[in-house]
Amino acid sequence: MAQDALTIAWRFMRRRKFATAIKLLEARQEIYEDNFEYYVILGIACLYVGDIGSSSSYFQRARKIKLTDTRLLLGQAAIFLRRGDTDRALQYYMEVKEYEAGNKVALDAIEFIRTRGDYDTICRWVDTGRIEQFYPPLGVNPEKVAAIACPLACFVLGLILVIIFFPHKNYYRGERLDLTELSLSSDEKSNAQEKDLSGQTYGFILSDKQISKSYLNAMDYFQSHRDNAAQVEINRILNSNAALSIKKKAQVLMGYLEEPTFDTLTDNPSYSAVQSEPSLYLDAWVSWGGKITNAVVYEDGSYSCQLLVGYESGEVVEGIVTVRFASEPNITPDQPVKILGKISTQDDKIYLQGRAIYQSIKGGLK
Repeated sequence: MAQDALTIAWRFMRRRKFATAIKLLEARQEIYEDNFEYYVILGIACLYVGDIGSSSSYFQRARKIKLTDTRLLLGQAAIFLRRGDTDRALQYYMEVKEYEAGNKVALDAIEFIRTRGDYDTICRWVDTGRIEQFYPPLGVNPEKVAAIACPLACFVLGLILVIIFFPHKNYYRGERLDLTELSLSSDEKSNAQEKDLSGQTYGFILSDKQISKSYLNAMDYFQSHRDNAAQVEINRILNSNAALSIKKKAQVLMGYLEEPTFDTLTDNPSYSAVQSEPSLYLDAWVSWGGKITNAVVYEDGSYSCQLLVGYESGEVVEGIVTVRFASEPNITPDQPVKILGKISTQDDKIYLQGRAIYQSIKGGLK
């Protein structure tokens, strides 16, 4: 059965053959004059190939016909986002949410703008193509599905055969790397303390049993994706009278801990807990809310401010901590903010190495 040009063009676009789709559609310009689908599809295709001028023109024509299509709104939002006009982009993404509350592209784009939407980052994402994740979605590329399906089927079949013929083997290691080689030996468990304590100063004096338990806890927390809790146990060991071999293993384990996001952060320590024992929380991650003051942008582009922790409502300040970012984040100074940062120390004072920020566009934190 013969198919129309719009259907064929969309099939080309799903296979990421945008130039072919554009050529096909432009040859049908007279037939599809004033057709909404025609302009939207052409606008999306031009957006993906980087022809922003043509894309904007087609979207404008489509907008004269229909205003509420989410593909159109996502396309126009993406154009403003590419230009660094995050205010206009946010307006369009919020409009998408009004018509489709659970639209994942809009939700992800809004979060990106809130936490990482500075102009420098946007330029880098445009350059690398990562910005395309905020474009109108095309669906799964059928050619990639075919390329993955056969090897995956072979892998699954092989795995089933292995389980059938070697059921005594435990091949499932969970989602994280198997670090069995970092387990303590029986000798290390029996002699977990450093033998020569002369001339040494330790933050924690632990028994063999306490050192072994702390190390085992760190390993268990790592496998449970509780990296902050693992970091605390690692710090306890590194600041204790544990044997050098155990400290070395703890440092290796620390190298496998991952940088979290607002969504993946677990065991978020309070400001008071960190202040009471900062050595235990060094290199752990926190998500603290409040308001900022004394913001400074330096000549090298770096940025620092002081966070009034717990001051979101303007009533109680739990404490004040310095926050440093490699580049200036998009923070509205007079509005509550939540900052994701890594605990560091300088001159015996804690500060945060800032990684991300969250601010509600309505002026309050959720």
